[in-house]
Amino acid sequence: MRWGWIEPDHPALPLATQCELLGLNRSTWYDRADEPSALNLELMRRLDEEYTAHPVYGSRRMTAVLRRSGYAVNRKRVMRLMQQMGLAAIYPKPALSYADPDHRVYPYLLRGVPVTGPDHGWSTDITYLRLSRGFVYLAAILDRYSRQVLAWRLSNTLETRFCLDCLDDALRVGQPLIFNSDQGVQFTSTAFTGRLAQAGIRISMEGRGRAHDNDLCRTTVAIG
Repeated sequence: MRWGWIEPDHPALPLATQCELLGLNRSTWYDRADEPSALNLELMRRLDEEYTAHPVYGSRRMTAVLRRSGYAVNRKRVMRLMQQMGLAAIYPKPALSYADPDHRVYPYLLRGVPVTGPDHGWSTDITYLRLSRGFVYLAAILDRYSRQVLAWRLSNTLETRFCLDCLDDALRVGQPLIFNSDQGVQFTSTAFTGRLAQAGIRISMEGRGRAHDNDLCRTTVAIG
């Protein structure tokens, strides 16, 4: 019962102080926190629905929407859940994608270029899928001409490995002239770009101000 009294986002009492006052082990709290609570899962479902309808909403608007719906949440909790789900308001802003500063970023090669046939250009993206208890990340690669999903992989982490496995699966069925991605750390990694360069594929990466272009996985999941 005492675990239910813990408020991790309390504005005045840090988590360590709350655990000490209740006679609880703080490390046990972190172990329990790995499993999303029923309330967090409900909030994540609501956030996903609201984000699908209004992808320009940031944490402030999302917090206001949830409060109007009767949820007693603060912005810090909403920010944490949105970050965990990989949700960010879609509008041009600095640091839209986070790349490793030691990795090379390639130019965007598809501006004004018509995609004229299969395998002319492929694109990849990462999104998440809601489950009854939590969610998983989905990496997918699709042909920009046919909109066909060429390969996909699921993972419970955002490590580069599952994106590489997805790329390997796609390259077994074909090879594009241009491969496009955002500047996420998975796609700017030496392992990922090296795999493309080894195959002789031209690498394209979206820069700032192209927030709508790489919403490909979410669109594919929604219609497929």
